[in-house]
Amino acid sequence: MKLIVVIIVALLTSFNGQTQVLKKPIPDKLVVLSFDDGPESHASFVPPILKKYGFGATFFVCEFPPDFDDKSKYMSWEQMQQLDKMGFEVANHTWHHVNVKKIEKSKFLEELQYVENKCKELGMKTPLVSFAYPGYGTNPAVLPYLKEKGYLFARTGGDRAYDPLTDHPYLLPSFTMKDSNKAEIRHSFSLAKDGKVLILTIHGVPDLPHPWVSTHPALFEEFMKYLFENHFKVIAMRDLVEYVDVEKAMQIKPTF
Repeated sequence: MKLIVVIIVALLTSFNGQTQVLKKPIPDKLVVLSFDDGPESHASFVPPILKKYGFGATFFVCEFPPDFDDKSKYMSWEQMQQLDKMGFEVANHTWHHVNVKKIEKSKFLEELQYVENKCKELGMKTPLVSFAYPGYGTNPAVLPYLKEKGYLFARTGGDRAYDPLTDHPYLLPSFTMKDSNKAEIRHSFSLAKDGKVLILTIHGVPDLPHPWVSTHPALFEEFMKYLFENHFKVIAMRDLVEYVDVEKAMQIKPTF
């Protein structure tokens, strides 16, 4: 009898610890849209589509080398500023799109600070609270640096749905949308249920500098129309704080 009581108490403690991560239940059909690398189409094509459907989104920006100054390929900082003015989240993708798998703290902080400073100088919403790992490369060493800087969420890849009860807030998984995986993305929509959130990573629409991760404009609009017509709630990454108690979620053990 005593053993049974101990087991019940342990189970209740575990359950309560998990539910405390959530401020309120995750609704079915919750989607986070995130856009990487700052290609020109994120300024010219994407925003009108998002506004048409009333969708939120996060744009992870950087000065992608070596062609950032070519404005036929990449957004200017003034265009990023316009995204902020339209109500979208502009977030940190490092200054030079650096892989953080092996990086010194001083270099990593420099890469973050440059983007933060540019946003502040242009009167954009700060402090920045969302980060995306360039190339999806993660590094356990940078997690404390992100916390030191006050970031709430950091996104990687992985092609699976985000579970707030088991995924550390600095290791949010996402699906990469591109022309070659239409069936996979269509299937991913069905995963936004039972407490899980679908996070999509989208590069250029189209992506002229990086065609291997490009999404054709017609395909992008097809997916956005599908989300709208099927009553998905589409938000920016920062809006996850409505559902997730980040301080408690930080206690989840990071899994790399």
